[in-house]
Amino acid sequence: MKKMNNWVLAAVLMFCGAQEVLAQSDAEAQAFARGADISWCTEMEAAGRKFRNASGTETDIFVLMKEIGMTAIRLRVWVNPVKFGYGAWSDMADVIAKAKRAHEQGLDLMIDFHYSDFFTDPGTQTTPMDWVGMTSAEVKSLLAAHTKEVLQALKDEGVEPKWVQVGNETNNGMVWDFGKIDWSKSGSARYADYVAMSNAGYAAVKEVQPHAIVIVHIAETKNASWFFKEFRAAGGKFDMIGLSHYPTEEEWNSSASTATYSNILAANHVKTAISLFGVPVMICETGFNVSKPALGSQVMKDLFDRMQAIPKCAGIFYWEPETDGQWKPSYYTKLKWGAYSKGAFTTIGKPKATLDAFGGSTADVRSAVGGQSTLNPTRYDLRGISLNASTLQRHGLYVQDKRVHFDKR
Repeated sequence: MKKMNNWVLAAVLMFCGAQEVLAQSDAEAQAFARGADISWCTEMEAAGRKFRNASGTETDIFVLMKEIGMTAIRLRVWVNPVKFGYGAWSDMADVIAKAKRAHEQGLDLMIDFHYSDFFTDPGTQTTPMDWVGMTSAEVKSLLAAHTKEVLQALKDEGVEPKWVQVGNETNNGMVWDFGKIDWSKSGSARYADYVAMSNAGYAAVKEVQPHAIVIVHIAETKNASWFFKEFRAAGGKFDMIGLSHYPTEEEWNSSASTATYSNILAANHVKTAISLFGVPVMICETGFNVSKPALGSQVMKDLFDRMQAIPKCAGIFYWEPETDGQWKPSYYTKLKWGAYSKGAFTTIGKPKATLDAFGGSTADVRSAVGGQSTLNPTRYDLRGISLNASTLQRHGLYVQDKRVHFDKR
């Protein structure tokens, strides 16, 4: 009887300890940003698009993002899209209006400066039309002034971004040719012009929002280690590394044993970057085929499990989930472009299963005690990370079907 009592006492103590860990897991889950870039939302609303929650009730898109489980919103900023011809979307006024709506919902904010009048990426970093014909020194000054103007306008509205990107997917620099990386040169010389522009943005952010985390953002996780090694050696400044990661169906279906499994590779690249540079890493953009939400849900849940298990991985942002694969900006017709194919909403404006992971992978853990069974066969550790057969053996306590279990093997 004494032995039995000791066993019961031990089990109770472990269960109580589990509840304490669960509370800590909640705090950790909140620190890991679950976000979305919904910069198109005002343009969609102006075109008559509505958004609805899971039950079909029409609602505000920012309210809906919070209901889905998002903790943060990312918004891009263009310099003068009206002059470019796109229209008054993602200019300073539009960004401020959206940022205020996000702030009202208690959502953290990331501001993404493109330093252009339209989208920028590794292959396109077009100088704003208003800056054309200027000297390099003048462009650097204008870049800093634009940064400060937008951030000060937000500050005047009581909105302070948690993160600020100085440039978008700047693998080859920014504001070409003023800040273009010159690959014909070697060492730090090739980055000199880009570093001058990027650091001007960094300093401008800190002047207005000294506590904001400044992100330098590039495409593809595989580029992080070598790029930031050379960028930092050339004097480039950053508080956080931002990466884009868009897994494809082909990559998802490839063999993990051959190290071509997209999310595994991405996680390894993130771990390496954190180890090399000692700063957090954010997945600033991700997405999946809008027509395959069930598979998208698997991919995103897997991505969350892998990234949340990495200390100093700061979070994941889905790019333009509110689209349905059919809507497109009116300007796209002029360009003869099709609709964006990696949204995560239905045509009537309801979120698809692709976004389930953004509800928080610790949901099963948080509601484990006294919760209702979801008949989910997956087992989780006390951080909400899914366990396979080998890792389960290293965890006495685990969660399954929203209940805490003890494996005494």
